[in-house]
Amino acid sequence: MPWDEGLVNSLVYDQPDPAEGRVTSYVQAVNEALSLALAHDPGVFVLGQGVDDPSAMFGTTRGLQEKFGRDRVFDTPLSEEAMMGVATGAAMNGMRPVYMHNRPDFVLLAFNQLITHAAKFHYMDNGQTNVPLVVWAAIGRGWGSGAQHSQAIQGLLVGVPGLKVVMPSTPYDAKGLLLSAILDNNPVCIFEHRWLMKKDGIVPEGLYRVPIGKAVCRRPGRDITIVGASHAIELAMQAAERLSDDGIDAEILDLRTIKPLDEAAILESLHKTGRILVVDTGWMKGGVCAEVGCVAAERGFADLKAPVARIGLPDVPTPAGYTLEQFYYPDAARIATAALDLVRHGKAPGPVSSR
Repeated sequence: MPWDEGLVNSLVYDQPDPAEGRVTSYVQAVNEALSLALAHDPGVFVLGQGVDDPSAMFGTTRGLQEKFGRDRVFDTPLSEEAMMGVATGAAMNGMRPVYMHNRPDFVLLAFNQLITHAAKFHYMDNGQTNVPLVVWAAIGRGWGSGAQHSQAIQGLLVGVPGLKVVMPSTPYDAKGLLLSAILDNNPVCIFEHRWLMKKDGIVPEGLYRVPIGKAVCRRPGRDITIVGASHAIELAMQAAERLSDDGIDAEILDLRTIKPLDEAAILESLHKTGRILVVDTGWMKGGVCAEVGCVAAERGFADLKAPVARIGLPDVPTPAGYTLEQFYYPDAARIATAALDLVRHGKAPGPVSSR
């Protein structure tokens, strides 16, 4: 049956109700969102390389083809740009495709269709055409996937008008944000983090939505704001526990959506703590770190007690070796050290050299 618009619009929640109590996995949360969307709207379909194979896109699409048929859940050829064009055209004609990719790296092959076409049609015909397209991908790391299969490319899309970019950090948000993305009339990119798929959390049954473009405070604090999204939030929470041993009370702000940014939430937290450390799973230069830092410097300068600080990937491609990965990726210890220096000495961490 089609979506009950009144029902869907009433089911918008920021955080789970602890009384709900049902704990399930991140993977199952994504699977439930897809199943609910397919069941409620005949215009929704799921496509992508491997959505119907035994691994089922990391398990997120398991059982969907058996339940909804090959016409609505189907594998695609190694033709990302062509298939993105098909999905864009379908969306322009009233359908709601969810185009899934094993890695964000493969989305790069479809940038022409995504950026030049899907993101712009609504503007080019004076709002007559919507493009309700979801592009989903899982960021990978940690098993030697190297420079071409582990890229977190979200920063490349922050500056593209017409796109929304979502990065959940919990199973609850993974389900609620995916449902919101499918219902949105704009193209929405969702970047999950592979390491988060090992996590469990409270996930209500049935329909609910998490609002796109609204951040949430995961941990209140008074001394410093640590802001980020996706797996960076888990690292920040671990760092906050370390910092508490040193008497530093860190506030953790989960952006959940990096485009549009919840600038009001960033500035409200900065006003309270006076210090901000931005952490991202992508490259530090020209991405989420830079954009959030710019918001803080431009609009929150009067509240700053120390320089804006940021931690992200260094300006080099991802190494394949496990030992090098330990130096390449941010961890809780590095975040805690940077926050400590910022609070006690007003000192931001220097850039990691590319040579």
